[in-house]
Parts: sequence; structure tokens; C-alpha cells
Amino acid sequence: MRLQDKVCIITGAGSGIGQSSALLFGREQAIVVVGDIDRENGEETARQIVSAGGRAVYIHADVTSPESAKALIDETIRLYGKIDVLFNNAGISGVGMLHEIEPDAWDRVMNVNIRGVYLPSKYALPHMMERKAGSIINMSSCIAEIGLALRASYAATKGAVLALTKSMQVDYAPYGIRVNALLPGTIMTPFVENYLKNSYDDPEAAVQSLKKRQLSGDLGRPDDVANAALFLASDESKFMMGSPLYIDGGVVFGKNA
Repeated sequence: MRLQDKVCIITGAGSGIGQSSALLFGREQAIVVVGDIDRENGEETARQIVSAGGRAVYIHADVTSPESAKALIDETIRLYGKIDVLFNNAGISGVGMLHEIEPDAWDRVMNVNIRGVYLPSKYALPHMMERKAGSIINMSSCIAEIGLALRASYAATKGAVLALTKSMQVDYAPYGIRVNALLPGTIMTPFVENYLKNSYDDPEAAVQSLKKRQLSGDLGRPDDVANAALFLASDESKFMMGSPLYIDGGVVFGKNA
């Protein structure tokens, strides 16, 4: 049991990668705090963990709100007395060339994807510093390393998260806290499936086009990223600090002929 009795907060755990990670952490005997803005989805994730014999609680979390982010951390401490792992997974996508993006849409992506890492971390870190232990996992993306059409706002946020991760690691290494980043490629989450369905006349053709970007010839699944998150949450990764971990099917470092 790789996370035995570790208290693990996962934001955006109501669906997709967050939900897969929460379920996996639960199977590995973590105490999972399911944070999500969608109460129905969050409660369902917690229910599934408990039904499978694990331990979990849902706590409402709007990661763009200081009050909500602080309440997520405070309630976790009240219930369990510690935080071993914070997985800043909550995020949204943004589509469009820079000149096409309206300021409100730009700000929303920035708020969720960057502020949503800053706020939970801000309130969790003092507790980790006091114990001189903890693992923070930040959700970046392989788009932080490459150019991709029509993703200006999303790319800006994920590049910022990767840079933030490295700076956080320098600041908090003296307190025994590890801070690492996940850099997934295209993962077939419900969000991506809905995006393809609503944005393309032929969603299947779009999927095939996306697959051609991958050396693997296929797209990732939420469990692929969840397994990487489990590694960073566990003591097995104790010598990883400020590192980007790629789960991208070969997008960044390879190109098919």
C-alpha cells in the first residue's frame, strides 16, 4: 500500500484525471480529500472510494476563491491533523489565437489554472513546513514545452505552473517539502471528448489527427496520469525535486517521420 495513511488532497477530483487519481490513491490506502467545485461529482468520487473499502471525504472547493481554498485546507486539518500530499489538479482549457481571446475568457483560464495552484498551496504549505514533510504535485502540461495551435491562454498558464513549481521547490526544500509537476499530453478525459464532439464536424477524424502527434500512436487515458501522480505522492519519488514528469506519449521529445 504505497500511500498507507497519507492524507492526500486532490483538487478537481470530481472527474477525469482527478477522479482517476482519487480512486487510485484510495486503493493504495490513502485518506483522500476530494476537492471539487461540483458537489455532485465530488461526492460521487468520494462515494466510490468508500464503497471500494477506502477512506474519503468530499469538501467543496473553488480553487479561485481564497476563502474556499483556505476552508479546504482548514477542514482537512480539522479532520485529520495533517496534509501529506496536495495534488493541484483542477484546471480548465482555453481555445483560440491570442487576438481572438476576450479578456474575460483569458482571465478565467488564468484564475483557475494559476491562481488555483497558488491558493491551495499557500494555505497548505505552513502545515507542511511545521511538520517538515509533504509532497505537492502541480498539474502542468507538455504544452509548456512545445507550441500548439489555438492554445495561447492554456499554454501560458501551464508554462507558468512549471516555472512556479521550480521556484517553489527552491523555497521549500529546506522544509523537507517536495514540489513536482506532471506534464501530460492529450488525455481522453470526458472534457476532451466533449470538446471534440462540439468543435469538429467529424470528431473521430479529429481523434485520429491527434493520435498522429504521439509517438505512441494513441492518446493517453486518465489512469496513465494517475499512475504518475501516485509515484510523485509516494515515498518512491523522494529524490525527485522540482522535476517535470512527462506523460505525453512522446510528443515533446520525438517526431514521427
